Amino acid sequence: MAQQVIMPKWGLTMKEGKVVRWLKGEGESVEAGEPLFEVETDKITNSVEASASGVLAQIIVQEGETADVQAVLAIIAAPGETPDKIASGAADSAPEASASAEEKETASSPVAAQAENGEFVRAMPAARKLAKDLNIAISAVTGTGPNGSITMKDVQAAADADFAGINASPKAIEFARKKGIDLSQVAGTGEDGKITKADILRAMNPAADQPAPASQAEPKDTIIPMEGIRKIIADNMHASLTNAAQLSVFVELDVTEMVNLRSTLLKRNKRNAEYRLSYNDIISYAVCRALKRHPIMNSTLQDDGIHIHEHVNLGIAVALPNGLIVPKVKLADTFTLDELKTKIRDVAGRSRSGGLDMDELSGGTFTISNVSMLGVDGFTPVLNPPETGILGVGRIVEKPAVKDGEIKIRQMMTLSLTFNHMTTDGAPAMSFLRELGDMLENPGLMIM
Repeated sequence: MAQQVIMPKWGLTMKEGKVVRWLKGEGESVEAGEPLFEVETDKITNSVEASASGVLAQIIVQEGETADVQAVLAIIAAPGETPDKIASGAADSAPEASASAEEKETASSPVAAQAENGEFVRAMPAARKLAKDLNIAISAVTGTGPNGSITMKDVQAAADADFAGINASPKAIEFARKKGIDLSQVAGTGEDGKITKADILRAMNPAADQPAPASQAEPKDTIIPMEGIRKIIADNMHASLTNAAQLSVFVELDVTEMVNLRSTLLKRNKRNAEYRLSYNDIISYAVCRALKRHPIMNSTLQDDGIHIHEHVNLGIAVALPNGLIVPKVKLADTFTLDELKTKIRDVAGRSRSGGLDMDELSGGTFTISNVSMLGVDGFTPVLNPPETGILGVGRIVEKPAVKDGEIKIRQMMTLSLTFNHMTTDGAPAMSFLRELGDMLENPGLMIM
């Protein structure tokens, strides 16, 4: 019996997902448990495994399209089974296999539509709607579906036939179809003479198409579409700034002793070729200690009030080639320094290579964003809602500073803290930042 492939629901807040890529094509064999397609949400992009073995009989939601959770994306049929095709966005239950040609003839999926000459045409409901949108007579379309019924592909093919042989972009063809423009009368200025939407607009308003002098010609811009993870980040950042009263404070620290601590620990473990310890590991450990002493900073603002959390679920911002992701180390305050650095490397590594689950991308209580590797001294990070605080970490640089009444070269670093003034006031937030700074200037305070 045919099985539905549905849009998974990852996390309580997921409402829809975008099909990024199908790893199998229609007609290909599928094994249960093997990766079938990739889904992008506002938090993660992951592959989804096939729920059953068989043949991928139909892909309903195409690559690049978005569907609600639990929506039917495709159909997996048993070998030899021929399920009826279903329209995009339809079917809440699996289609039944057709047992015989006679049953196919009585199938109710295609609906008869009356033509202008009084005859009836078998057409899928989605095909009739598309024909109406494209202003195409349904009776003029040749059907290739079951029993000659007309499908959306048939309607689209008929529409495209009107523009066969025309060198034009898809957007230009769509625009011309809606406006009733004869593209044979439009001169193309795109690559190899391709007609663009701009060419059609100029043809519709020739008076405005006055070429500028060569000396005033504007260079062509490179356009990066605002879509995918870039749009998700943009939407989240805008929502963060809109829904929280954000304030940032800074402190410059003499972290020479933290630098010495790292050097000592590296030397102590020099026989272990795999041992690694970064400044960010030490800072993360100190943040967990400081949050336990200032619990209001380990809180989230939710609909029913301020939630102060018992444990620290530490977010670590990780830069990816196409954006930013913030995996969480759950119960970070319960780990030793060595345990915590191992956990951080694990989630950061899987952020870059793939394999994070939704639990590791949600439920954070505080975030660290370290830009020291970019050579930046300080910045104002944007909150990761609904968290109360986010710490910005700048680079460590040698600078002259006063130590014991003398000017000496010291290792200096700037920390920035952005916090939600709706959740806490300035004094508690600044007290947290100051105590964190004291720990990094004198690492012995972390064990007190």
